[in-house]
Amino acid sequence: MSLGGRRREGVLATLSAPLSEMATTVRRHRPDYLIILYMGLLMLFGLIIIYAIGPQRANVLNNSYGSDYSDTYFFIKQSISLALSLGAFAIMAALPFGWIMKHGGKLLVIGFAACALLAITALIGLSIAQCSLGACRWFDLGGLGSLQPAEILKFGILIFTAGFLGSKISKGKINDLHETLIPLGVITALALFFVVFIQQDLGTGIALMSIIITMLLVGGVSKKVGAGIIASLLVVGIGLIVAAPHRVDRILTFLKGDDSSVQDESSYHIEHAKIAIGTGWLFGVGIGNSVQATGYLPEAINDSVFAIMGETFGFVGLVAILALFTALLLRLLKVMDHLVDIRLKLLAAGVFGWFGAHVILNVASMIGIFPLTGITLPLLSFGGTSMIFIAAALGLVFQLSRYTVHSSRLKEATNENSSSRRGIGRSRYSGRGSS
Repeated sequence: MSLGGRRREGVLATLSAPLSEMATTVRRHRPDYLIILYMGLLMLFGLIIIYAIGPQRANVLNNSYGSDYSDTYFFIKQSISLALSLGAFAIMAALPFGWIMKHGGKLLVIGFAACALLAITALIGLSIAQCSLGACRWFDLGGLGSLQPAEILKFGILIFTAGFLGSKISKGKINDLHETLIPLGVITALALFFVVFIQQDLGTGIALMSIIITMLLVGGVSKKVGAGIIASLLVVGIGLIVAAPHRVDRILTFLKGDDSSVQDESSYHIEHAKIAIGTGWLFGVGIGNSVQATGYLPEAINDSVFAIMGETFGFVGLVAILALFTALLLRLLKVMDHLVDIRLKLLAAGVFGWFGAHVILNVASMIGIFPLTGITLPLLSFGGTSMIFIAAALGLVFQLSRYTVHSSRLKEATNENSSSRRGIGRSRYSGRGSS
């Protein structure tokens, strides 16, 4: 059935059987180029800061570990990662999303297999498993760099869950315990086992949960079920924190607040992050003049890059960066809000939850309103795998932005589907589906 009873040009890509009956006719139109603009500006900011602090980072590592990094090493590596990320964005923007969602199950299996392989290689002590500070989270690919399998798993869960929940919503079973909640719970538990328990990466585990929870909320899960899920996750989260002494230390450090001393080892990281941001004052100390990047602030080039940017660019610079993040997240919400097919809404919602979780957790931990979690700042932190997969997810939403509909026609389409989807738990974002 065409939207508003009118004939449309072009057909929205058909998803895999048996969901193909849910295909919707929508005119393919100009995509949302603001997504590219905001993403590109953030990447440019990231490249500038890596160029600024790369020589200092190289000097710290050379002096501490006897390595031989050049002054341009990190800038070159980041430039390569940026190029690969743009390539991933372009591929996901061009590859038919119907085909991508058709293979969501395979992507999920690949993600789990990669995490299992990493655990096995680390257990038997193979050099391909790259470990740092007691955590094995990467494959060491030699001259090609490193690969973090948790990012593959996140992407697989994003694609698979969108299709899985979309199918259940179309059948009115979003709140069904046996057909929806238990299977999704098993997948979630297995993912958290690999990421949080095996890889000791609570930050990535939170991002994974943000993807799934955002999809469930947008899919229209009932308040009772939603409250039960959140309560269960809180219990699991507390258990994971108590089971790891370093996480308990981070929580205790957070609870101490500003009363903690810089000399206190447990509060060293957050105290120096605050010093970096405070030193930047209004306009920053300028490119290349960061003191904290010379070895005082841990992970200055990765998880702590927001604090270094505050020192370098000042309050004004941080406001500009946060404005770009906010603008990009709002574009993702707008695309999601104007999609008709519920599976595509869920896909855009999952990307929003993924991206938003990284931004909120990283920034909140750097300014001391959330415990340190060790999570990257999207498109800005040094590293390839995270940037590549986030760019790929954004490329997918960019492709979906070609198939949005006007608000008036979206409402009309929603009203058309109301009669055929009685009893289905739906939020105001739910889109078209056939019974």
